[in-house]
Amino acid sequence: MNAYVPDDLPGAMIALASLPIVLLLGFFVTRIPSVALARISSWLIAIIGVACMELYTVSQPPGFRMLAIIGILLYTMKIVVATEVCLSGKARLTVLQWIGFAGFWVGMRPALFAKVPRAPRANTVSYFWRGITNLALGLVLVFAARGAWIASSEWDLSQRLFVSTVLLLPGVSLMLHFGAFNLLTGCWRILGAECDSVFHAPQKSKSLTEFWGRRWNLAFSEMTTLAVYRPLRGPCGNVFALLMGFVFSGVLHELAISVPVRAGFGWPFLYFVLHGIGILIESRWFALAELIKSRPAIGRLWTLSWIVIPLPILFHQPFLCGCVWPLIGIGL
Repeated sequence: MNAYVPDDLPGAMIALASLPIVLLLGFFVTRIPSVALARISSWLIAIIGVACMELYTVSQPPGFRMLAIIGILLYTMKIVVATEVCLSGKARLTVLQWIGFAGFWVGMRPALFAKVPRAPRANTVSYFWRGITNLALGLVLVFAARGAWIASSEWDLSQRLFVSTVLLLPGVSLMLHFGAFNLLTGCWRILGAECDSVFHAPQKSKSLTEFWGRRWNLAFSEMTTLAVYRPLRGPCGNVFALLMGFVFSGVLHELAISVPVRAGFGWPFLYFVLHGIGILIESRWFALAELIKSRPAIGRLWTLSWIVIPLPILFHQPFLCGCVWPLIGIGL
C-alpha cells in the first residue's frame, strides 16, 4: 500500500485542497451566460487543472498520483458537463445541490439533484443490500488474491502474477463499482435524488453498443455523450462524433492509467479506439448485427471477446506494477 501513501504530506494536502476550490469555481462557470465563454472556461479549467495536478504530484507515488488525477478529472469534467446542461436550459442547481452533485456523486446528470432534498425515493434498501453484498464479495476476492500470491511462492513469477491479478481486478471492481457506488446511490436516494446504479449487469451485454451505452459505467458514457458526442454530432455527423467520443475516452484513461506511472503510453488509448471501431462494425455489418441480436449467446461471446482479449493493453504491466499489485503487498 506504500504506492498510496504520499511521500510529501504537506504537498499532498495542498493538492487535495485544490479539489474543493475547483468545485466551487465550477459553480460560477455554469452561471456564465455566454455559450462560447462558458465552454472555453470549462475546458480550460479541465485542461489546466489536470496539468497542474500532474506536475504538482510528480514526486508522489503512483497510487496517490492516480487518485489525485482521477479526482481532478472527475471534478473538472463535472464542470464541462454541467456547463453544457445549463446552456441548454435543462438544469440549474443551487450551491448546495451543486456541491452534492459535483463533489459527492459519480454520475454526470445534474438534473437528478435539481429537487434535492425531498422525500426518499423508492427501493432504496435494495441499493444498500446490493452494495453490501458486492463489497463483501469483492473483499473475499481481494483476500483470495493475496492468499494466492502467498501460497504460490514456488510457482513461476508470471503464473503467480496472473492468478493474483485475475482475482484482484474483479475484486476491486466489485468493491468500488458495484459495492461502494451502490451504497452511495442508496444514500442519495434517501435524500430524494433519482440516482441509479451506474453499472447495470454488464455481464448480460449482447453487443458492444449495449455494453458501453447502457450497462458499463453510465457516468462515463453520460459524460462522453454530453461533453463530446452531442456537441460534435450536429456539425460533424454521427460517425465522427462516435469515434471522437472513444478517442476522448482513450485520452482520459491514459491520464488515469499511464500518466500516474509514467509508462505504457498509448495502450489504453488503443483499447478505446478499437472499441469505437468495434461499435462501427456492429452498426454497419448488418448480418453480424442480426446474428448477435437473434442469438444472445453469440452476442455475449462477441462482447466478452472484445472486452477481455485486449484487456492487457488497457491495464498494462507498468500500471499493474505501480497501482494494482501494491494493493495486496506485491512490490516489484
